[in-house]
Amino acid sequence: MSERIIIIGAGQAGLQIAESLRAEAFAGEILLLGEEGFAPYQRPPLSKAWLAGETATEKLTLRGPEFFGAKSIDLRLGAPVAAVDLTARSVTLADGETLDWTGLAFATGASARRPKLDGADLPGVCVLRGLRDAREISARLAAARRIVVVGGGFIGLEVAAAARKKGVEAIVVEAQDRLMARAVTPKISEFFAELHRARGVEIHFGAQVAGLEGSDAVRAVALADGGGFHTDLVVFGIGASANDATAAAAGLACDRGIIVDSCARASAQNVVAAGDCTVFKRPDGSAVRLESVQNAVEQGKAAAAALMGREKPFVATPWFWSDQYDVKLQMAVGGEGCDLQVARPSGENAFSLFNYRGEKLISVESVNRPGEHLLARRLLDAGLSPSPELVGDAAADLKSLLR
Repeated sequence: MSERIIIIGAGQAGLQIAESLRAEAFAGEILLLGEEGFAPYQRPPLSKAWLAGETATEKLTLRGPEFFGAKSIDLRLGAPVAAVDLTARSVTLADGETLDWTGLAFATGASARRPKLDGADLPGVCVLRGLRDAREISARLAAARRIVVVGGGFIGLEVAAAARKKGVEAIVVEAQDRLMARAVTPKISEFFAELHRARGVEIHFGAQVAGLEGSDAVRAVALADGGGFHTDLVVFGIGASANDATAAAAGLACDRGIIVDSCARASAQNVVAAGDCTVFKRPDGSAVRLESVQNAVEQGKAAAAALMGREKPFVATPWFWSDQYDVKLQMAVGGEGCDLQVARPSGENAFSLFNYRGEKLISVESVNRPGEHLLARRLLDAGLSPSPELVGDAAADLKSLLR
């Protein structure tokens, strides 16, 4: 059999694997299988500019049809995979077709978590992960007077911001005592709580949803404390789960995601995985799961190299971003557990927080400071820790540390 690499999943990670294989001079067949009926597209704008009506659907597309022809990549859309046989090195599609492979890549992404509550299946109870979800939310927002967003993380807050831009009342229900608690420090949480309240968003902390009410569609959200809200639309932003069921059924090692090493290799020969479906196991046994465009791209490059018998570990500092109203939050994260935080101010609604553990810089959170964010990533990549005194001096040139 001639060489054929099958990539399961035609999102950002899957596309990157295919592109990188050609860049690595792989001359065999590349088959890119997409479960959705859409060509590879950008997901982050769905809850940001796209939902706010500030960008067109066609601008989400990552590569046009001519790209796949020029690169001899066989893109099949609407082709869900039913099973993988690692011993026979075959993939069986939902329609029964069986395909052989010499190399296999999982880029199956993740699925938004749905609540297990009474009324969760009512029309108007939504999650946001893909284009179909975004289109449904957008259509319902156009007819809504009020939306209740459950979950004060990135997705939930971005949806709330888009709703307010469209003049829809927005209520955010968060189980914890602050916004984005798993991702940012308390000062950033406080800043965004004030930002949303100033734009008319009602925020309820320490609140648990007990059920959803309605007949033809959702009409109310009931809280565990007996309170509740009338609403026309509910969006749950309560996290995502890795799509690893097919990989696990095939026998790959999984633990809330497909376990991979720093080169994106899975637990079977000639099998790799990249993107939101993966969990990276560190040498010390701890697990890291990153959901970001950067991770999808860099793991995709590593996965392609691994399939070509080459090591290209993903070692860059992880970074993330969120757009809410006219505010851009960017984070570069090199560690956890800060015990010192130093602000580097630069103007109204524009600052960075440099977070230290001991004398070591471990992360930087930037609000409307894109240049400082890029600098922070370079400092963290280089293992450099400017002194807190230097950071606190707004006139100090931190770039000089990189020379």
